[in-house]
Amino acid sequence: QVQLVESGGGTVQAGGSLRLSCAASGLNFSDHGMAWFRQAPGKERKFVAQIYFGGHTPYYTDSVKGRFTVFGDNAKNTVYLQMNSLKPEDTAVYYCAVMSHWGQGTQVTVSS
Repeated sequence: QVQLVESGGGTVQAGGSLRLSCAASGLNFSDHGMAWFRQAPGKERKFVAQIYFGGHTPYYTDSVKGRFTVFGDNAKNTVYLQMNSLKPEDTAVYYCAVMSHWGQGTQVTVSS
């Protein structure tokens, strides 16, 4: 059974940083890659970043380029999203996803 568990969310002031984690069981990230999405209140879920292992360049949505970094730890079967220079508009529930599997989400709130 595939399970994805996000953690690391919280409340931070604008300009601050957070690191989200997505730990997987039941599959290996290195075989599939992984994506991060976010959903702000009252809005649809949107793509944030994705990573494929084996030397592929991670891909980011324009609004987070230069501020967010996605990377993985194969030994821990965990993927991270390092978020720097956070803005109030980054406030959302963040989800990790692999194929059709989704985590439960972790709340990120950025205060101005």
